[in-house]
Amino acid sequence: MNTLKVAVVGYGNIGRYAVEAVQAAPDMDLAGVIRRQAGPKIEQPRELADVPVVQSANELTQVDVALLCTPTRSIPDTASDLLQQGIRTVDSYDIHGDLADLRLDLDKLAKAHGTAAIISAGWDPGTDSVVRALLEVMAPAGITYTNFGPGMSMGHSVAVKAMEGVVDALSLTIPVGTGIHRRMVYVELAPGADAAAVENTIKSDPYFVNDETHVQVVPDVKALIDMGHGVTMERRGVSGATHNQRFLWDMRINNPALTAQIMCAAGRAVAKQEPGAYTMLQVAPIDFMPGDVDDIIRRMV
Repeated sequence: MNTLKVAVVGYGNIGRYAVEAVQAAPDMDLAGVIRRQAGPKIEQPRELADVPVVQSANELTQVDVALLCTPTRSIPDTASDLLQQGIRTVDSYDIHGDLADLRLDLDKLAKAHGTAAIISAGWDPGTDSVVRALLEVMAPAGITYTNFGPGMSMGHSVAVKAMEGVVDALSLTIPVGTGIHRRMVYVELAPGADAAAVENTIKSDPYFVNDETHVQVVPDVKALIDMGHGVTMERRGVSGATHNQRFLWDMRINNPALTAQIMCAAGRAVAKQEPGAYTMLQVAPIDFMPGDVDDIIRRMV
Protein backbone atom coordinates (compact mmCIF):
# COMPACT_ATOMS: atom_id res chain seq x y z
CA MET A 1 0.00 0.00 0.00
CA ASN A 2 1.13 3.53 -0.75
CA THR A 3 1.39 5.69 2.35
CA LEU A 4 -0.53 8.97 2.24
CA LYS A 5 0.76 12.06 3.99
CA VAL A 6 -2.34 13.50 5.66
CA ALA A 7 -2.68 16.88 7.36
CA VAL A 8 -5.45 17.67 9.83
CA VAL A 9 -6.72 21.24 9.56
CA GLY A 10 -8.24 22.39 12.85
CA TYR A 11 -7.88 20.83 16.26
CA GLY A 12 -11.30 21.06 17.85
CA ASN A 13 -13.73 18.24 18.59
CA ILE A 14 -13.38 16.56 15.20
CA GLY A 15 -9.71 17.41 14.65
CA ARG A 16 -8.62 15.58 17.79
CA TYR A 17 -10.35 12.40 16.68
CA ALA A 18 -9.09 12.83 13.11
CA VAL A 19 -5.52 12.76 14.40
CA GLU A 20 -6.27 9.46 16.16
CA ALA A 21 -7.95 8.00 13.05
CA VAL A 22 -5.03 8.92 10.79
CA GLN A 23 -2.49 7.54 13.26
CA ALA A 24 -4.45 4.26 13.40
CA ALA A 25 -4.76 3.91 9.61
CA PRO A 26 -2.37 1.35 8.07
CA ASP A 27 -1.81 3.41 4.92
CA MET A 28 -1.45 6.94 6.33
CA ASP A 29 1.16 9.08 8.04
CA LEU A 30 0.21 12.24 9.93
CA ALA A 31 1.96 15.05 8.08
CA GLY A 32 1.00 17.60 10.70
CA VAL A 33 -1.78 19.64 12.27
CA ILE A 34 -2.65 23.05 10.84
CA ARG A 35 -4.03 25.51 13.41
CA ARG A 36 -4.91 28.93 12.07
CA GLN A 37 -4.41 30.90 15.27
CA ALA A 38 -3.67 34.60 15.53
CA GLY A 39 -0.23 35.71 16.66
CA PRO A 40 3.31 34.61 15.82
CA LYS A 41 3.42 31.66 18.24
CA ILE A 42 1.10 28.71 17.78
CA GLU A 43 -0.07 26.58 20.69
CA GLN A 44 1.50 23.09 20.78
CA PRO A 45 -0.80 20.71 22.70
CA ARG A 46 1.09 18.25 24.88
CA GLU A 47 -0.36 15.23 23.06
CA LEU A 48 1.06 16.59 19.78
CA ALA A 49 4.60 16.94 21.08
CA ASP A 50 6.00 14.79 18.25
CA VAL A 51 3.71 16.17 15.55
CA PRO A 52 4.41 19.28 13.43
CA VAL A 53 1.86 21.95 14.42
CA VAL A 54 1.86 24.83 11.95
CA GLN A 55 -0.29 27.67 10.63
CA SER A 56 -0.10 26.84 6.93
CA ALA A 57 0.23 23.79 4.69
CA ASN A 58 3.28 25.49 3.15
CA GLU A 59 5.16 24.82 6.40
CA LEU A 60 4.81 21.05 6.03
CA THR A 61 7.21 18.96 3.93
CA GLN A 62 4.53 17.00 2.06
CA VAL A 63 0.73 16.96 2.16
CA ASP A 64 -1.18 14.58 -0.10
CA VAL A 65 -4.57 15.09 1.56
CA ALA A 66 -5.93 17.63 4.02
CA LEU A 67 -8.83 16.77 6.35
CA LEU A 68 -10.73 20.01 7.00
CA CYS A 69 -11.93 19.75 10.60
CA THR A 70 -13.05 23.37 10.78
CA PRO A 71 -16.48 25.01 11.13
CA THR A 72 -18.76 24.37 8.15
CA ARG A 73 -19.02 28.01 7.16
CA SER A 74 -15.24 28.24 6.78
CA ILE A 75 -15.05 25.21 4.47
CA PRO A 76 -15.61 26.94 1.09
CA ASP A 77 -12.68 29.33 1.63
CA THR A 78 -10.40 26.76 3.29
CA ALA A 79 -11.02 24.10 0.65
CA SER A 80 -10.56 26.62 -2.17
CA ASP A 81 -7.22 27.78 -0.75
CA LEU A 82 -5.82 24.25 -0.43
CA LEU A 83 -7.15 23.03 -3.78
CA GLN A 84 -5.39 25.95 -5.46
CA GLN A 85 -2.17 24.63 -3.89
CA GLY A 86 -2.83 21.24 -5.51
CA ILE A 87 -3.70 19.56 -2.20
CA ARG A 88 -6.60 17.11 -2.12
CA THR A 89 -9.21 17.93 0.49
CA VAL A 90 -11.91 16.22 2.53
CA ASP A 91 -14.51 18.08 4.59
CA SER A 92 -17.68 17.40 6.56
CA TYR A 93 -19.70 20.37 5.27
CA ASP A 94 -23.18 19.87 6.71
CA ILE A 95 -25.53 22.53 5.30
CA HIS A 96 -27.69 20.16 3.26
CA GLY A 97 -29.34 22.80 1.08
CA ASP A 98 -26.05 24.34 -0.05
CA LEU A 99 -23.75 21.37 -0.52
CA ALA A 100 -24.74 20.52 -4.11
CA ASP A 101 -23.82 24.04 -5.26
CA LEU A 102 -20.59 23.98 -3.22
CA ARG A 103 -19.61 20.75 -4.96
CA LEU A 104 -20.07 22.37 -8.37
CA ASP A 105 -17.91 25.34 -7.35
CA LEU A 106 -15.14 23.16 -5.93
CA ASP A 107 -15.38 20.79 -8.90
CA LYS A 108 -14.36 23.57 -11.29
CA LEU A 109 -11.55 24.67 -9.01
CA ALA A 110 -10.21 21.16 -8.43
CA LYS A 111 -10.19 20.37 -12.15
CA ALA A 112 -8.42 23.63 -12.91
CA HIS A 113 -5.62 22.72 -10.47
CA GLY A 114 -5.45 18.99 -11.21
CA THR A 115 -6.58 17.85 -7.78
CA ALA A 116 -9.69 16.45 -6.06
CA ALA A 117 -12.04 16.95 -3.13
CA ILE A 118 -14.66 14.92 -1.31
CA ILE A 119 -17.20 17.16 0.38
CA SER A 120 -19.72 16.43 3.15
CA ALA A 121 -17.86 13.31 4.28
CA GLY A 122 -19.53 12.86 7.64
CA TRP A 123 -22.29 10.57 8.77
CA ASP A 124 -25.09 12.91 7.70
CA PRO A 125 -24.63 14.13 5.06
CA GLY A 126 -22.20 11.38 4.13
CA THR A 127 -22.65 7.72 4.97
CA ASP A 128 -26.35 8.24 5.74
CA SER A 129 -26.71 9.70 2.24
CA VAL A 130 -25.29 6.47 0.82
CA VAL A 131 -27.64 4.37 2.98
CA ARG A 132 -30.64 6.44 1.85
CA ALA A 133 -29.62 5.84 -1.77
CA LEU A 134 -29.32 2.08 -1.20
CA LEU A 135 -32.73 1.98 0.47
CA GLU A 136 -34.20 3.69 -2.59
CA VAL A 137 -32.43 1.20 -4.85
CA MET A 138 -34.15 -1.62 -2.97
CA ALA A 139 -37.57 0.06 -2.93
CA PRO A 140 -37.73 2.74 -5.64
CA ALA A 141 -41.21 3.93 -4.66
CA GLY A 142 -41.84 4.90 -1.05
CA ILE A 143 -40.82 7.30 1.71
CA THR A 144 -37.67 7.40 3.85
CA TYR A 145 -37.78 9.13 7.23
CA THR A 146 -34.47 10.21 8.80
CA ASN A 147 -34.73 10.90 12.53
CA PHE A 148 -31.66 12.34 14.26
CA GLY A 149 -30.83 12.13 17.94
CA PRO A 150 -31.42 12.74 20.64
CA GLY A 151 -27.93 14.16 20.78
CA MET A 152 -25.51 17.01 20.28
CA SER A 153 -25.32 18.60 16.82
CA MET A 154 -21.78 19.90 16.35
CA GLY A 155 -22.62 22.05 13.33
CA HIS A 156 -25.54 23.75 15.06
CA SER A 157 -23.54 24.25 18.26
CA VAL A 158 -20.60 25.81 16.43
CA ALA A 159 -22.96 28.12 14.52
CA VAL A 160 -24.40 29.46 17.78
CA LYS A 161 -20.97 29.84 19.39
CA ALA A 162 -19.97 32.19 16.58
CA MET A 163 -22.90 34.56 17.25
CA GLU A 164 -22.42 37.91 18.93
CA GLY A 165 -23.06 37.81 22.67
CA VAL A 166 -22.52 34.04 23.01
CA VAL A 167 -19.65 32.63 25.08
CA ASP A 168 -20.53 28.97 24.63
CA ALA A 169 -23.41 26.95 23.23
CA LEU A 170 -24.88 23.48 22.96
CA SER A 171 -27.54 22.51 20.42
CA LEU A 172 -29.37 19.24 20.97
CA THR A 173 -31.41 17.58 18.24
CA ILE A 174 -34.59 15.91 19.49
CA PRO A 175 -36.47 13.64 17.05
CA VAL A 176 -40.21 14.26 16.96
CA GLY A 177 -40.79 11.58 14.30
CA THR A 178 -41.32 11.27 10.53
CA GLY A 179 -38.18 13.33 9.90
CA ILE A 180 -39.29 16.28 12.04
CA HIS A 181 -36.93 17.62 14.73
CA ARG A 182 -36.88 19.97 17.67
CA ARG A 183 -33.76 22.00 18.48
CA MET A 184 -32.96 22.59 22.15
CA VAL A 185 -30.30 25.31 22.34
CA TYR A 186 -28.46 26.09 25.58
CA VAL A 187 -26.41 29.30 25.57
CA GLU A 188 -23.92 30.87 27.93
CA LEU A 189 -24.08 34.62 27.37
CA ALA A 190 -21.36 37.24 27.49
CA PRO A 191 -21.77 39.91 30.16
CA GLY A 192 -24.33 42.47 29.05
CA ALA A 193 -25.62 40.38 26.14
CA ASP A 194 -29.32 40.66 25.39
CA ALA A 195 -30.93 37.23 25.70
CA ALA A 196 -33.90 38.11 23.51
CA ALA A 197 -31.64 39.41 20.74
CA VAL A 198 -29.49 36.27 20.86
CA GLU A 199 -32.58 34.06 20.72
CA ASN A 200 -33.88 35.93 17.67
CA THR A 201 -30.52 35.58 15.93
CA ILE A 202 -30.49 31.84 16.59
CA LYS A 203 -34.03 31.25 15.36
CA SER A 204 -33.44 33.23 12.15
CA ASP A 205 -30.19 31.43 11.29
CA PRO A 206 -30.38 28.94 8.35
CA TYR A 207 -29.35 26.11 10.69
CA PHE A 208 -32.52 26.63 12.78
CA VAL A 209 -35.07 28.50 10.70
CA ASN A 210 -36.89 25.36 9.50
CA ASP A 211 -37.16 23.62 12.88
CA GLU A 212 -38.99 24.20 16.14
CA THR A 213 -36.26 25.82 18.25
CA HIS A 214 -36.15 26.49 22.00
CA VAL A 215 -33.38 28.64 23.50
CA GLN A 216 -32.41 28.53 27.17
CA VAL A 217 -29.76 30.62 28.93
CA VAL A 218 -27.56 28.58 31.30
CA PRO A 219 -24.61 29.52 33.55
CA ASP A 220 -22.25 26.77 32.29
CA VAL A 221 -22.67 24.98 28.96
CA LYS A 222 -19.76 22.59 29.56
CA ALA A 223 -21.68 20.96 32.40
CA LEU A 224 -24.32 19.84 29.87
CA ILE A 225 -22.21 18.49 27.02
CA ASP A 226 -22.40 14.85 25.94
CA MET A 227 -20.92 13.97 22.52
CA GLY A 228 -23.43 11.16 21.97
CA HIS A 229 -25.77 11.25 19.00
CA GLY A 230 -27.53 8.90 16.63
CA VAL A 231 -29.91 8.37 13.76
CA THR A 232 -32.80 6.09 12.89
CA MET A 233 -33.80 5.80 9.24
CA GLU A 234 -36.87 3.92 8.10
CA ARG A 235 -38.08 3.31 4.57
CA ARG A 236 -41.39 1.77 3.60
CA GLY A 237 -41.75 1.21 -0.08
CA VAL A 238 -42.33 -0.90 -3.15
CA SER A 239 -39.97 -3.31 -4.90
CA GLY A 240 -41.24 -3.70 -8.44
CA ALA A 241 -44.98 -4.14 -7.85
CA THR A 242 -44.61 -5.64 -4.37
CA HIS A 243 -45.68 -3.41 -1.48
CA ASN A 244 -44.88 -3.42 2.26
CA GLN A 245 -41.10 -3.54 2.02
CA ARG A 246 -39.67 -2.13 5.24
CA PHE A 247 -36.04 -1.28 6.05
CA LEU A 248 -34.64 0.06 9.31
CA TRP A 249 -31.18 1.59 9.95
CA ASP A 250 -30.30 2.57 13.50
CA MET A 251 -27.08 3.69 15.18
CA ARG A 252 -25.91 5.34 18.41
CA ILE A 253 -22.52 7.00 18.21
CA ASN A 254 -19.89 9.37 19.53
CA ASN A 255 -20.53 12.18 17.04
CA PRO A 256 -17.04 13.68 16.45
CA ALA A 257 -15.28 10.30 16.55
CA LEU A 258 -17.48 8.85 13.80
CA THR A 259 -17.25 12.01 11.70
CA ALA A 260 -13.45 11.93 11.95
CA GLN A 261 -13.26 8.23 11.03
CA ILE A 262 -15.39 8.80 7.92
CA MET A 263 -13.24 11.77 6.93
CA CYS A 264 -10.14 9.65 7.34
CA ALA A 265 -11.59 6.97 5.05
CA ALA A 266 -12.56 9.67 2.55
CA GLY A 267 -8.96 10.88 2.63
CA ARG A 268 -7.97 7.49 1.30
CA ALA A 269 -10.72 7.60 -1.33
CA VAL A 270 -10.00 11.11 -2.58
CA ALA A 271 -6.44 10.07 -3.43
CA LYS A 272 -7.92 7.55 -5.91
CA GLN A 273 -10.20 9.97 -7.77
CA GLU A 274 -9.70 11.87 -10.99
CA PRO A 275 -9.59 15.68 -10.63
CA GLY A 276 -12.91 17.11 -9.49
CA ALA A 277 -15.14 17.37 -6.42
CA TYR A 278 -17.30 14.52 -5.23
CA THR A 279 -19.86 13.59 -2.60
CA MET A 280 -19.68 10.16 -0.99
CA LEU A 281 -22.56 9.08 -3.22
CA GLN A 282 -20.30 9.39 -6.25
CA VAL A 283 -17.40 7.32 -4.93
CA ALA A 284 -17.20 3.52 -4.99
CA PRO A 285 -17.41 2.12 -1.42
CA ILE A 286 -14.30 0.03 -1.97
CA ASP A 287 -12.26 3.21 -2.49
CA PHE A 288 -12.77 4.11 1.19
CA MET A 289 -11.14 0.88 2.38
CA PRO A 290 -7.44 0.05 2.77
CA GLY A 291 -5.94 -3.03 1.23
CA ASP A 292 -5.94 -5.00 -2.00
CA VAL A 293 -9.13 -4.70 -4.07
CA ASP A 294 -9.40 -8.43 -4.77
CA ASP A 295 -8.87 -9.29 -1.09
CA ILE A 296 -11.63 -6.86 -0.08
CA ILE A 297 -14.01 -8.33 -2.66
CA ARG A 298 -13.35 -11.86 -1.47
CA ARG A 299 -13.98 -10.77 2.14
CA MET A 300 -17.07 -8.66 1.51
CA VAL A 301 -18.98 -10.36 -1.29
